[in-house]
Amino acid sequence: MKTYIQTTIAMILPLISFGQDKGIDQIIDEKFGNATGWFVDFIFYKIPFSENIQIFWVLFPLILGATYFTIYFKFINFTGFLTSINIVRGKYDDLDNHEVTPIQGDLNPLTNNIGSDKPNDAEGEVTHFQALTAALSATVGLGNIAGVAIAVSIGGAGATFWMIVAGFLGMASKFVECTLGVKYRDVDENGTVYGGPMYYLTKGLKSKGLEKLGKFLAIVFAVFVIGGSFGGGNMFQVNQAFQLVENITGGETSFIHGKGWLFGLVMAFLVGIVIIGGIKKIAKVTDKIVPFMVVIYVSASLFVILSNYTMIGDAFTQIFKGAFSPEGVAGGAIGVLVQGFKRAAFSNEAGVGSASIAHSAVKTKYAASEGMVALLEPFIDTVVVCTMTALVLIITGNVAVENSSLNDAQAILLTSGAFKSVISWFPYVLTIAVVLFAFSTMISWSYYGFQGWAYLFGRSKKMEYLYKVIFCLFVVVGSAASLGSVIGFSDAMIFAMMVPNMVGIVILAPKVKKELMKFMNLIKR
Repeated sequence: MKTYIQTTIAMILPLISFGQDKGIDQIIDEKFGNATGWFVDFIFYKIPFSENIQIFWVLFPLILGATYFTIYFKFINFTGFLTSINIVRGKYDDLDNHEVTPIQGDLNPLTNNIGSDKPNDAEGEVTHFQALTAALSATVGLGNIAGVAIAVSIGGAGATFWMIVAGFLGMASKFVECTLGVKYRDVDENGTVYGGPMYYLTKGLKSKGLEKLGKFLAIVFAVFVIGGSFGGGNMFQVNQAFQLVENITGGETSFIHGKGWLFGLVMAFLVGIVIIGGIKKIAKVTDKIVPFMVVIYVSASLFVILSNYTMIGDAFTQIFKGAFSPEGVAGGAIGVLVQGFKRAAFSNEAGVGSASIAHSAVKTKYAASEGMVALLEPFIDTVVVCTMTALVLIITGNVAVENSSLNDAQAILLTSGAFKSVISWFPYVLTIAVVLFAFSTMISWSYYGFQGWAYLFGRSKKMEYLYKVIFCLFVVVGSAASLGSVIGFSDAMIFAMMVPNMVGIVILAPKVKKELMKFMNLIKR
């Protein structure tokens, strides 16, 4: 650990001058943008439907896949809700004492043999609740605060309705991918779990006679998850957190103005302390931060809403009318639908496959049990937290603003101003919340990226520490520099993860149905 810290410091110090030299990072950003612009343009290509309506193509497989899983699993996102809560509460923990009956033709995670009769007695590393909070920490954050503000500023109040619909549909996608994450995980001799799309694409598709396709999709996913961990799961988070801290402490007159590198060093140190301990240490942090910040944020939202209780009815009227209005802010009902679905997908990442990496580390023998826990994630992230933000913005009149081309930093300030109109001191609390959300997102995404890294480069300690040092370097760079193209590229990589993942989970859906039937029959018995 001492060597790890010394190496990190030695590599970070030269970046301090880099972060202060605006010319260098702008040149790098421009060159990088020229080289990778084609990829970003492809992933975020907008299909024109009318003069005012353009839809990201990546939304189609996410929405269609979520709808298919909802129907295929007989609305598991609704019928399994109470069971999911009971699993988190620990009601069915004793079921893990039962011996697992293997499904014929399946690949056993411990033996890597198809049709093995050895039960999966892997312990895992974290509880159901810890796995849920670790995954939530990667999704609950800036998307719920800034993303919602952007959605309602462009699409009006009606975008909220479609965010809620997308959240409910996304619950089915999360159920499928996280069930597969546990089913096909690897557990080494030390009890360390390696899981996620890399493994269920490799082993799951192999069991279907598609070994080469599975290996190819797994490698592609691993590359994308590493890139996404450095950018959208790291640089973007710390960059936005610094901007809000700088703004709340005086903007250009702030004591921290122009010292993003210093903020980045502090964050890199804190992140490094946590991530060196692996998923167990990450889960111990997230199972405290996430519930605390969600409760604080939702409580403040409810306070604002109830303080204006006479406007609640009108707010819901705006939401429902705006959702189906032929004349909308962004091209009518379709435009509003697009904004709602887009922001929900960007927030909860259902169908992207990232959450299955965290959920695969759970202590259970029954894959479907964790899949059912995972379906709570889009509900909490989108249906609850995003809706709270939207209601605050609608009630305080921050809907469909004249300048609808908000960036994320401006959107956070819009949300902050909405809270401030009722709770004068809340912007300071919101700043702390954003920093903590950014921190928790970074530590969870470091785990996601490391899992992809380990899949490609091996599981040695040397490779592990190399990844974690690089990750901490990106914390400093993200805070100090204005690398818009780099962040845009890595955001594109996050949504590119959807392509190999969605192919795999559609093909493997019948495997998930068998796991669900096995678990539900055990509950009934």
